[in-house]
Amino acid sequence: MSRSKTTYACNECGAASARWLGKCPSCGAWNSLVETVAQAPAGGGKNRLGAAFAALAPASDVQALASIEAQDVARTPTGQAELDRALGGGIVAGGVVLMGGDPGIGKSTLLLQALDALQRAGVPSLYVTGEESGAQVALRARRLGLAGSQVAVLAEIQLEKIVATLAARQPAVAVIDSIQTIYSDQLTSAPGSVAQVRECAAHLTRWAKAQGCAIVLVGHVTKDGQLAGPRVLEHMVDTVLYFEGDTHSSFRLIRAIKNRFGAVNEIGVFAMTEKGLKGVSNPSAIFLSQHADPVPGSCVLVTLEGTRPLLVEVQALVDSGGPSPRRLSVGLERDRLAMLLAVLHRHAGVATGDQDVFVNAVGGVRISEPAADLAVMLAITSSLRGKALPKGFLAFGEVGLAGEVRPAPRGQERLKEAAKLGFSVAVVPKANAPKRKDKAFEGLTIHAVERVEEAMALARQLA
Repeated sequence: MSRSKTTYACNECGAASARWLGKCPSCGAWNSLVETVAQAPAGGGKNRLGAAFAALAPASDVQALASIEAQDVARTPTGQAELDRALGGGIVAGGVVLMGGDPGIGKSTLLLQALDALQRAGVPSLYVTGEESGAQVALRARRLGLAGSQVAVLAEIQLEKIVATLAARQPAVAVIDSIQTIYSDQLTSAPGSVAQVRECAAHLTRWAKAQGCAIVLVGHVTKDGQLAGPRVLEHMVDTVLYFEGDTHSSFRLIRAIKNRFGAVNEIGVFAMTEKGLKGVSNPSAIFLSQHADPVPGSCVLVTLEGTRPLLVEVQALVDSGGPSPRRLSVGLERDRLAMLLAVLHRHAGVATGDQDVFVNAVGGVRISEPAADLAVMLAITSSLRGKALPKGFLAFGEVGLAGEVRPAPRGQERLKEAAKLGFSVAVVPKANAPKRKDKAFEGLTIHAVERVEEAMALARQLA
């Protein structure tokens, strides 16, 4: 028996190589080439799967953009308000959603709850499980309190059988859990390989577009937290959701990284309970301190996650360091922390060169926007001086290398959220200060600053 010819495919971009290389010649990723069985070319120059799926994507005539009728997409609520927020309002017919997250984070639990709510609302649904048996899915549904659920369950990993079942039952929403377990008989490589994941996801996507069925693909993640498989997987789907959170915490976040039907960077907040995941209507409460009195090194900021303003507490601890002081940040960029410490020293005269500096965003939230700069600097200064900022104090604003405080986007919405939650003092960039009185800001004293040294002097006066 002749040995099958093998090639090496990149896990990141899907590029193929005749031999193993430490670095992918296409995308430059290291140690990403994995061995796969080479496919024999099909006769006549046709794609090996072209005959089976030739009619799924019918061609259309060339039209001018102005002559194409644009229609708003209809959305179907999933019964989970926080999931709908991350999706942009609900499930879209023919849309393909890719959801990734750590093992045990709650992906299957949330999707089973959403399918049950859709089924009870009269929306036909199908749950395809490749990692569990039907009995295991039923046991989980019983634990979640979904008694008498009529969700159709299929335990299958072969693509052709799954597509045939979808064609026979015609569900409006289908969940594939997970895409890494699905394989096609037309390919000889193992399930989870680059070729299998790419081809199976591509055909499920084309089937969803042709039949108008919304499909949710559950994806595995690597040890770095990235979705496993070729990067093209994220390009071919309509929406990419990441399930975030510590498995030891009861709170979970769903973040939209890509959404063709809504805004990106939207988040949904959930709490894990005995009956599954429940949406959190006021997520700011879980990111704020539980201390009765203010403590040194703590400052609250208003950050934007998509269209939602969230109040998050930033904590800083400045301690005497050794010959090599450490700079450690959790939830914020470490390089930006080093830059803020340099600006603090140069323009505000606050030296931390011989101190260990630790910064943490409470609640496990990750802050990527520069509007957190001013709050981080105020928290560091408060910890260094050992004096707490006043109760009900918050700040936001981007800080430049010249020491200027730049405005943050949608500053009025941030201030309204702070006033609604009972905060009394706000230090903001001058450009974000309201130009006229507004009842939405009642009870909130707003201090506008233009320079870092102004903000530090103001914080010393208020402390």
